Amino acid sequence: MNKVKLTVATAAICILTASCSGFDKMLNSNDYEAKYAAAMKYYNDNSFSRASQLFENLTMYYRGKDHAENIAWYYAQSLRKQKDYFTAGYQYKRFARQFPYSTKLEEALYYSAYCKYMESPDYALDQSLTQEAIEEFETFAERFPRSTHMPEVNKCLDEMRKKLTRKSYEIAYGYYFIEEYHAAYESFKSFLNQYPEAPQREEAMYYMLQSSYRYAIGSREEKMYERLQQVVNDFDRFSSSFADSKHLAEAQDIYTKARQAMAGMQPAQ
Repeated sequence: MNKVKLTVATAAICILTASCSGFDKMLNSNDYEAKYAAAMKYYNDNSFSRASQLFENLTMYYRGKDHAENIAWYYAQSLRKQKDYFTAGYQYKRFARQFPYSTKLEEALYYSAYCKYMESPDYALDQSLTQEAIEEFETFAERFPRSTHMPEVNKCLDEMRKKLTRKSYEIAYGYYFIEEYHAAYESFKSFLNQYPEAPQREEAMYYMLQSSYRYAIGSREEKMYERLQQVVNDFDRFSSSFADSKHLAEAQDIYTKARQAMAGMQPAQ
């Protein structure tokens, strides 16, 4: 039984070695037509790692010649199917530049944006790639509004916009948490202006009111009255927008304290 297993294992190793040897010979071959045929076969057999190596190897030789467009396209495709989204995205964009009249242009531009979307990190990290992906998808939607990819484009855009919204809210709340109340106030105000329909709107307005009050009572005397008046204004906006808010009692308490503090002051001249 052990001899049988050893024989099978040995045969498998021999096949693998021969296969690798054959691939290495093809990779280093100067028979470019045979190499192109091999690359396409590997691709069609879902052997995307080998296909991508051969397509990359063929790129320079076929530049401006027959097969150039196919090589560029399948090189990008094989990278994407290996989930190498960073390199694939670059190659799709390069394809679009090199072959602007290609019948595959729409697909290339879609996948260029899609690869950036796949590289988009968690909301807590830097969102530069997310913003780039959004811009590429928006440009794609303007150029190909009837594309069959539009449902997926809209889905990706919604997801990434929610990510940016949450990122912006968390930054503002982070300032509040570390008691940087002026920065928190300005950040919440910017958040509300930029994302008026955000699901965090109620929380943002409440913490903006809290930040406004805490900033005001820590101010110099000549600035305090003016800043407490801002607290009153912020409360009016909050209470009219969220009359049933779970935070309304706390907000009302802030308003009352601000009014009481203002009663013994005179507005700055």
